[in-house]
Amino acid sequence: MIMQETIKATTDNPNIARARDNLSAMSVFASLVVGADGSTSKNGSSSGISSGADRTTFLARRRNSDFILIGGQTARTEPYHRTPVPVVVASRSMLNALADNRLAHWWNLSPVNALEKGIKKFGPNVLVEAGPRLINELIQARVLDGIFLSITSVTDGDDLTNIEEILSNFASIEREEIQGTLFIEAKTLK
Repeated sequence: MIMQETIKATTDNPNIARARDNLSAMSVFASLVVGADGSTSKNGSSSGISSGADRTTFLARRRNSDFILIGGQTARTEPYHRTPVPVVVASRSMLNALADNRLAHWWNLSPVNALEKGIKKFGPNVLVEAGPRLINELIQARVLDGIFLSITSVTDGDDLTNIEEILSNFASIEREEIQGTLFIEAKTLK
C-alpha cells in the first residue's frame, strides 16, 4: 500500500484548523498531544505539554463528537469534571473519579466494548482522548478510523511514546504547522 503524505502550508491562525476539523466527518478518531521528544504528560498531566493552538483545536473536536472515550487513568489525572458531550470511561476500576460530571458514564468494559456500547447509546462520532496504551489497543482491534496528533516543542516530559510507530499504522498522513505546533491527521489503518 502506498502511503500518502501531504504537507499543508504553515499558518498562525488556529481558526483555520478549527474550521477544517468542523468540516471533516469524524467517526472514531483519537486525539493525542505529545512533546517533541514523544512525552505524553509533564508533571502528571497532558496540559504540561499542550499549546494554545493545540487547546483550540482540541476543544473544537470535542464539540463535534457524540461522545468522548477515555480510560480510567485519564479520568483520574485529567480535568474531565465538565464536558460538552457525554464522556465514557472504560475502566476495570470502579472508583468513579468523575462522579460530579452528570455526563460521565463509568463502564467496567474493555475499551473496544465500551466503544461499541457508546456508539449504540450516543452516536457514531467518537473522540478518543486517551493515552498511547488505550489508543494502541483500539488500533490493534482495527476500530480506529484515525488519529489527530499535536506535537509541541515541549521536552523532558513523562510517559514517552513513539510517534512514528503510531503513524506507521496509517496509510494517509497530513501535516500542518500552526503557531509552532505540528498537527498531524492520520487516517485509514493499513
